[in-house]
Amino acid sequence: MARHFLDLTGAQTVATEAFKLTRRAVADVYEAGAMGVIHGEAGLGKTFAVEEALAGWPEMGSSWAAFPSQPTMRLVTTTLLEVLTRMPDSERDRFYATRLLIEELTGRPRLVVVDEAQRLNRECIECLRHLHDNPATTFGLLLVGGDGCWEVLSREPMLRSRIYRRVTFRPLSSQEVLDLLPSYHRIYQNVDPELLLFIDDNFAHGNFRNWASFTRSAVDLLRRRRPRVLDEAVARNVFGLYGGGANAC
Repeated sequence: MARHFLDLTGAQTVATEAFKLTRRAVADVYEAGAMGVIHGEAGLGKTFAVEEALAGWPEMGSSWAAFPSQPTMRLVTTTLLEVLTRMPDSERDRFYATRLLIEELTGRPRLVVVDEAQRLNRECIECLRHLHDNPATTFGLLLVGGDGCWEVLSREPMLRSRIYRRVTFRPLSSQEVLDLLPSYHRIYQNVDPELLLFIDDNFAHGNFRNWASFTRSAVDLLRRRRPRVLDEAVARNVFGLYGGGANAC
């Protein structure tokens, strides 16, 4: 099971539309041995959704890779080889590492997930595409990252045309905040809807990571007061922990 941000005790998984589409996309990309992309702003739950989807399908062979900002093609190939084989060897050149990767990715189906894919430039994504398109390899490739990842893909017809599944994560709308937050954590149950919107407008902005930060801080404050009820005073105290009043995040 995926971990909630800050290991938030009591947090529940909220099945947004993007969350449900991710579960379908992960299965489809794996079964078809295709390419897919999950993208959106930071903190919207992309990686969490993919982790949850994979946890629900334990028999799926999957490997995760992530790269530093602006990696080279050589770093991409050698890092991916290390992830797949558990045998570090940064001294290999790109072409030799590519040959070994093709051998490793031949045979049994698997899913390769590249997290923080917005760090990849066109050449690095093209390098992954080359591995995926090789007739000998049998794996699905899922790119997970910020909108910059999709910007690179969408500018290149050869790359964009290969995307079999695409899921876009967006901030929660005001209605989604009202519908979903009471299920996310018990402190939001029976809370005035106007207070939820006040917190969202001034702090969370529809971002699950911001909501997790607020919730963790609010829970800590509520432990020291009676009654343990979330109200505007508590909300403003949380805002203060993040540098002041409204629009703290």
